Amino acid sequence: MDIPSFNGIIEKSIIDHWNQDALTDYKGATLQYHDVARKIEKLHIMFENGGVRKGDKIALCGRNSASWACAFLATLTYGAVAVPILHEFTPEQVHNIVNHSEAKFLFVGDVVATTIDATKMPGLEGIIYIPDYSLLVSRTDKLTYAREHLNELFGKKYPKAFRAEHVHYYRESGPNELAMINYTSGTTGFSKGVMIPYRAVWSNYDFAEDVLGKAIKNGDNVISILPMAHMYGMAFEFTFEFMHGCHVFFLTRVPSPAIIAQAFAEVKPAIIIAVPLVIEKIIRKKVFPKIQNNRMRLLLNMPVINKKVQEKICEQVVNAFGGKFNEVIIGGAAFNQDVEQFLHQISFPYTVGYGATECAPIICYADYKTFVPGSCGRAALHMEVKIDSPDPARVPGEILARGLNVMLGYYKNEEATRETLDSEGWYHTGDLGTIDASGNVFIKGRSKNMLLSANGQNIYPEEIEDKINSMPMVVESVVVQREDKLVALVYPDFDEAKNMGFSRDDLESIMEQNRNEINVSLPVYSKISTISIQDEEFEKTPKKSIKRYLYQ
Repeated sequence: MDIPSFNGIIEKSIIDHWNQDALTDYKGATLQYHDVARKIEKLHIMFENGGVRKGDKIALCGRNSASWACAFLATLTYGAVAVPILHEFTPEQVHNIVNHSEAKFLFVGDVVATTIDATKMPGLEGIIYIPDYSLLVSRTDKLTYAREHLNELFGKKYPKAFRAEHVHYYRESGPNELAMINYTSGTTGFSKGVMIPYRAVWSNYDFAEDVLGKAIKNGDNVISILPMAHMYGMAFEFTFEFMHGCHVFFLTRVPSPAIIAQAFAEVKPAIIIAVPLVIEKIIRKKVFPKIQNNRMRLLLNMPVINKKVQEKICEQVVNAFGGKFNEVIIGGAAFNQDVEQFLHQISFPYTVGYGATECAPIICYADYKTFVPGSCGRAALHMEVKIDSPDPARVPGEILARGLNVMLGYYKNEEATRETLDSEGWYHTGDLGTIDASGNVFIKGRSKNMLLSANGQNIYPEEIEDKINSMPMVVESVVVQREDKLVALVYPDFDEAKNMGFSRDDLESIMEQNRNEINVSLPVYSKISTISIQDEEFEKTPKKSIKRYLYQ
C-alpha cells in the first residue's frame, strides 16, 4: 500500500492549525501551532550548527512537557532519529542508552540534568536543557556560537517574518526508514533498543484516525499523562492528537490520582488513555466508598431501581473523568476484574487494548460498543494476530502479531531480533492468550511469568493475583513459587488499617481469611500455601508493572 509521509502530516497540521492552541503545560504556558513551528525552526538551526546529519540519533530524557514535545517534533522533521528515554531510568541506564544508540545530542529535563555525568557520554556533541533549550554541555564552538546568537541567526533566515509558508520539513525516503529507537523498560540487564520505522508510526496514527478521528474534533482538549518516552503515551496522547489539530495538556509533575482527577475536571479531555492503575485508584478512592454502603447495595440488587441507580453511578464515574470524553482506553498492564466488572455493569464507555513497544504500540483494539469484557479487543487496523496453539480458542499459546506496526528489529542486536521476529514476519510477543471465533483476544499472562506445578500444570500468576487484589485490605500482590508451593506476597492497605485501628495481628488474620476464601475458587495445583505481608510497595517499572524478578 502507498504510505504517506509522517513528517508531511506533521507539517500540514502545523500549517492548517497555525493560530490554534497546540501544547500547554498544565497550570503553565500555552504554545500555539505557530509557536511550535518557531521552536522547531530554532532547534533545526542548532542541529545544523552542531553537525547533526540526517539519520543521526538525538536522545530525549525528561518529564512530559511542551518543550519536550517540540524537541521530539524537531528531531523527526529534521531527518534525525529520536531516542526517547524514560526519565525514571537511573543515570547509568541513561548513559548506557545514549552510548549504545550513538546519540549526537541529548535533551534533558530539570531533574535528569542534575544526575547525569557528561564525561560518561563521550560521543555527544551537546547536552540541551529542555525547559529553555540552553546548552549544558557543548563540545564544538560552532554550536556554542549558534546558541548564543540563535535569535540573530533566526532573524537572518527569516528577515521579514516567519510565516506558515516557510514550514518545509524533511520527508522520509521510504516506509522502512528508521524514525526512532525506543528502549524497552530493561528490567534485567541492558534494555533492548526497538527500531521503529516510519511505516509503524504512520500506521498507528492511521489506526487512531480510523477509530477516533470522527469522535475527536479539531480543537478538542486531551491530557498527556503517560510518559511520552513510552510508545503508548507517545502515539495516543500526543502524535495522533497533534496531527489531528487537538490541544494537548501535559501533566508535568508526577501524576498522583488527586492531580489527575483535578486535571480531568478542569481540562475535560475528549479521550482518556490510561494504565489500569490510574483508573483503579480513582474508582476505589472516589466511587467505591459512595456505593459500598448497605442502602446502595440494596438498591443495586432490586431489578426495577437497579437500572436507574446504575445510570446515576455511571454519571458520577463519567464526571470523575471530566464528563466530556468519548471513551476511556485502558492498556499497558492487566486490568483488575472486579473494577472491570463494575464498569461493565454500569455501562461505562471503556475498552481495553493490547500492544507492545515492538508494534509502536497497537496490536489489538475494539471500541467500547463492540468490546467483549475480559478481552483486549481484536487485531487492529493494518495488523493480523494468531495464537501459536493446537486449539487457539481453548488452549493458551503465544500471541503472534504481523503487519505494518511491527518493528525492524532490535538495534545492534541481531540475536534478540532473530528470537523475536520469524522469517514470515511474525512478531513473537512472549504473551500467552486465546482467541475466540470473532477474533477477540484474551491474555492469560506473560509466558516468562508462567509457573509450572509439580505435576506439570501451567499456572498463570496474574490470574491468581487478580483475585487476591480484589480481597479486603489488599493493595497489590505477587504470586511466586517457593520450592513447589505457591506463596502470595501482599502489600496491604496500611492507611485503611490505621483508620480501622487494625493491629499487625489483625492484618495477618484478615490475610489468612482471604487465603482460605481464594483457595475455594482455585484448582488444587494453584492453591496458595501462605500469604506473606510486605511492608513496602512493590518496585515497579515506569509502565507501573511490578518488577517480578526482584521477588522470585
